[in-house]
Amino acid sequence: MTATAKFTRRSFLVSSAALGGGLALGLRLPPFGPAVVRAADGSPEITVWVAIRPDNTTLIRAVRAEMGQGTITGLAQLIAEELDCDWSKVEIEYPTPGQSVARKRAWGEFSTGGSRGVRQSNEYVRKGGAAARMMLVQAAANQWKVPASECTASASVITHKPSGRKTTYGKVAEAAARLEQPKDVPLKDPKTWKIAGKPLKRLDTANKVNGKMIYGSDLKLPGMLNAAIKDCPVFGGKVKSFDTSRVSGMTGVKKVVQVGDSGVAVIADTWWQAKTALEQLPIVWDEGVNAKVSSADIAEVLKAGLDAEQAFVGNQAGGDVKAALAGAAKRIEAVYAYPFQNHACMEPMNATVRYTPDKCELWGPTQNGEGAFAQVLEASGLTADKVDVHNVMLGGGFGRRGTYPDDYVRQAVLIAKQMPGTPVKMIWSREEDMAHGRYHPVMQCKLVGGLDASGNLTALHMRLSGQSILAAVRPEVVQAQKGRDPLSFQGVFESGEHSFSYTVPNLLIDHAMRNTHVPPGFWRGVNINQNAVFIECFMDELAEAAGQDALEFRRKLMAKHPRNLGVLNAVAERIGWSKPAPSGVHRGLAHLHCFDSFVAAACEISVKDGNKVKVHRIVAATDPGYAVNPAQIERQVAGSFVYGLSALFMQECTVKDGRIEQTNFHQYNSMRIAQMPKVETILMPTGGTVWGGIGEPTICVAAPAVMNAFYRATGKRIRSVPLKNHGIDLV
Repeated sequence: MTATAKFTRRSFLVSSAALGGGLALGLRLPPFGPAVVRAADGSPEITVWVAIRPDNTTLIRAVRAEMGQGTITGLAQLIAEELDCDWSKVEIEYPTPGQSVARKRAWGEFSTGGSRGVRQSNEYVRKGGAAARMMLVQAAANQWKVPASECTASASVITHKPSGRKTTYGKVAEAAARLEQPKDVPLKDPKTWKIAGKPLKRLDTANKVNGKMIYGSDLKLPGMLNAAIKDCPVFGGKVKSFDTSRVSGMTGVKKVVQVGDSGVAVIADTWWQAKTALEQLPIVWDEGVNAKVSSADIAEVLKAGLDAEQAFVGNQAGGDVKAALAGAAKRIEAVYAYPFQNHACMEPMNATVRYTPDKCELWGPTQNGEGAFAQVLEASGLTADKVDVHNVMLGGGFGRRGTYPDDYVRQAVLIAKQMPGTPVKMIWSREEDMAHGRYHPVMQCKLVGGLDASGNLTALHMRLSGQSILAAVRPEVVQAQKGRDPLSFQGVFESGEHSFSYTVPNLLIDHAMRNTHVPPGFWRGVNINQNAVFIECFMDELAEAAGQDALEFRRKLMAKHPRNLGVLNAVAERIGWSKPAPSGVHRGLAHLHCFDSFVAAACEISVKDGNKVKVHRIVAATDPGYAVNPAQIERQVAGSFVYGLSALFMQECTVKDGRIEQTNFHQYNSMRIAQMPKVETILMPTGGTVWGGIGEPTICVAAPAVMNAFYRATGKRIRSVPLKNHGIDLV
């Protein structure tokens, strides 16, 4: 085998960036020659994505994270489809980033985020399955001394058509593993799919139901200790001092340690012992310059950005917006606002680390195995051949368990380094998780539209003012864009996977970047959430000012956006937009193009006493290009509305004295089952060369659809969320 690679963190990151998604690497092994590469149980590896046991069980490799969205089942379906294996005998195996690095990133990208788990790896994993099938068939043909073209494969059985002879994948796997992988690997036409594209049961459900599934918080290792941690409550603050003598004699306490500049942890036999001691540990903080910042201060900074002269342009479709607005027959203006929000994963941040001077291993829930690997590499100070990360099921991710920055990973390593040779499991308390999130960016938006005498939209200026996630987590991207954060324009960008869905003669969309000391992060859906509210609620305002139906007003602006129009028309027809709503029921709609999918929603609500909202029904249409598992897509759409409606009605993080005020779910609520509307999913994949995402797109259309319906019900236009701040409740 090839020698183990020795990397520094810098060389690892640079090489990873250069290799990109690893399409070729996913199909190429290092030059092992005739030797057989084996899975953990000794089964021969056919390609890096497939290993076959003698009993005909197929081990499918997965490197994307599974956090409830069904990505692993979808990817397995794609591989199994091309492999033509027996789906009832499929199992999942997780390679580690360390193994991937040692094999020149054989599995490509480990990251799961941006709704790209399936859409950005579908081609190379399918080729991995197809190549394995071709090798298995060739191995059988070699044994029979017949041309491979005379053989077919189905459900892990290979048949020689002229003679009727049969064999199984398990019987020829050893020989197949020694063959050279084919260079030309044709893929099936999706129209012929038998496993992919079908509503199959998820592979991880049974173990979640019977309690066998191990999450990060469940993990146990021999001799393991537990750690609780507290970081300075004000972002940017530091530890000034702490008195270990007050807790060192408490039951189970092993050690009190400082973690970086800003944290203190207690290590004990059990986590509850560690947490109890930490609560009694006197800590003096240097809260720094941000200790007096409030939400009102932040709001004023953003408000000033709405009229600032300088801004970064994200979409300038032409024309002279200023002149067109000045000459418009009617001018409409509105200001919207969107708050900080926490990911609020049901499982708080955690990781288990065992450190020695010769090896550092992490077991934990992460959305990016390679990113966590790089963090362990940096924090441990070891070389890549001495570091590894083991995947553990995530109890929710939503972007929080990405690696920009992977703060909890770094903390866990720094704690374990102070207890060499002993595995230490660090778990954040719920309060710590609320206080130290990487929050949905705070944003305000000023929209100005101009209508001509016939009610046509002739000009639109959309000014965003607020945080840049990339400026905080990937400043090199912002620098390369000359100060612009392209992600701020998700859903309203000039082109690409988040492009604007309307054609306006005079259009300007820009962003006055106003960053705060509160760190932003990739919150499920990211910037489409606020941008959908801004543009889709304002479109309703424009339609009313023009004296036109909200649907018809949009349709006139969408002639050059047929896929957007397709999903919008679909929800309008299903909800019965052209017909009167039942008595007391009011409707709203919204749509967007994001993550290369086209989504729309139409809802029916009723309002009692002017402020008690019942969402009866939401119809959602999605055009993702391809649907790998239709049943799972329906579940993802429904789940996204739980997230979206909770954020709309209840969820906000506020700042007082530089710190987040909300400490637990009693202050940061989520909707209950009884409040959940009926969700009707319309799945309309149109094919083509681009695959769209599923996990995030529809979350953004719930809020504006409901807000538009609320206006029709009450005549009150709400322009900021959450609605609880306006005395509005979800019932």
